[in-house]
Amino acid sequence: MADDDDVRRLALALPQVVEVDSEGFDFRVADKGFVWSYPERRPGTSRLIRTDVAVLYVGDEAEKQALLLGEPEVFFTTPAYHGLPLVMLRLAQVDVDRLTELVTDAWRMRAPEPLVNDLDDGTDPAGATG
Repeated sequence: MADDDDVRRLALALPQVVEVDSEGFDFRVADKGFVWSYPERRPGTSRLIRTDVAVLYVGDEAEKQALLLGEPEVFFTTPAYHGLPLVMLRLAQVDVDRLTELVTDAWRMRAPEPLVNDLDDGTDPAGATG
């Protein structure tokens, strides 16, 4: 079972990641967000920052739909994210190895190509452990 501490550790292990000051977690590479805490919108009240749910950049609608349909117990979306290449991930439903894969993939899609190439030439900087 993964948690927000795992997200933080994995994201910060990747090259040139910056953590943006927030109520939960919010990570960017080259000024592009790739994983952050889910800001749950609740009618009539202020939003609730959920650190048990991560918003992940997935690249495109096909990947988003594949995750949502293939693992509905793990991934979900809301109308606010319609048309955006983002999914919400229930952290408690994945282990650290799977989280490592998901966070690294999100980073790869947002990082500049030279950074991705540098990562591919080296070892796994996130040091995946389960």
